[in-house]
Amino acid sequence: MRTQAGLLLAHTVVVQAVTFMLRPASAYRALELDVPPAWLGVLGASFAVVPLVLAVPAGHAVDRFGERRIVLVGSGLLTTAGLGFVLLADTVAGLVLASMVLGTGHLCAVVGQQALVANRTPADRYDAAFGYYTFAASLGQAVGPGLIVVFGGGRPIPDTGAIFLGATALAGPLLVTAGFLRPSGHHRRAAGPGAGGMPDLLRQPGLVRALTVSCVVLAAVDITLVYLPALGAERGIAAGSIGVLLGLRAVASMASRLLLGRLVAAVGRRRLLIGTVALAAGGLALLLPPLPFWALAVVVTVSGLGLGAGQPLTMSFLAESAPPGLRGRAMSLRLTGNRLGQVLIPSVAGALAAGAGAAGVLACTAAGLAGAAVAATGLHRPPPTDPVGG
Repeated sequence: MRTQAGLLLAHTVVVQAVTFMLRPASAYRALELDVPPAWLGVLGASFAVVPLVLAVPAGHAVDRFGERRIVLVGSGLLTTAGLGFVLLADTVAGLVLASMVLGTGHLCAVVGQQALVANRTPADRYDAAFGYYTFAASLGQAVGPGLIVVFGGGRPIPDTGAIFLGATALAGPLLVTAGFLRPSGHHRRAAGPGAGGMPDLLRQPGLVRALTVSCVVLAAVDITLVYLPALGAERGIAAGSIGVLLGLRAVASMASRLLLGRLVAAVGRRRLLIGTVALAAGGLALLLPPLPFWALAVVVTVSGLGLGAGQPLTMSFLAESAPPGLRGRAMSLRLTGNRLGQVLIPSVAGALAAGAGAAGVLACTAAGLAGAAVAATGLHRPPPTDPVGG
């Protein structure tokens, strides 16, 4: 079991590292091609659009055919995307096509990974398992941009060809790693006559609340990435100092995920979710008045602790709410909601920024998190119905 967990976490780190190498590198290549700013937006959206459409079918495929097969498909598509960038990135159409393949591969790998955690972990270990899983994902997301410097050099526009080749080489072993993952066997039930479907899933107590909280928390993470730099520009804070703040937020989020199992054991999952989301809301609200840098550092660190715990805790609630054989679809629903939130909520925030400025956007985000904390009060752990992980 420990070997399987290690393989899954290693696979998770590499999937995220490859993705977070290729996405910025594709933007750099677009700049090399003198792509108009509007097309940069199309390139960014091409990564998310296909997963938005295919997320639920991918979850259904996980439940029907097993986690390993879908993780293998995702791993193959990530490698194919890398080759696509190597061979086709001399045109905008090639960049968009490779980016769409990358987004699809990332989706398949992530849905399969999350379903594997949900299906192979005993219910009383969900919080620790999802905490380690999301920590590994965060680690990969931090390593990927660093590898851009390793492969592409330290120039303002790096050697994108070398980055594409390096990412493809890094993605290749994913297929081997995925081949050694053992499926949980729950897909055999999903194929049976009593497996149920999406309507049954949506009727599970607390599932919609958990999806809503997950969506708001992830959108808040995205908004802080954009509007903390904007806040710094409005208040004359150096870009390097803002970089330190963003780093502190990321490290705090990773720390909360690493310690999640112990924290849940100490205070309980529902209380911890309510408390951490409320903590993030309070931290962002405190950014409204001008603060000295040390106070900003404390506030952003506190927000990072709260934002980091929200995602794995909602995964735990979803895994317990969904019946065996429907957990792939539950995780895919979460990803669909997250993608919609990432598109819609920052768009609303951008409209607000025109009149309220960056501080006003962060205050509105804090209000949204406060609402999510209230929604989390209605979440309760269902009675055990399946000996998960047996």
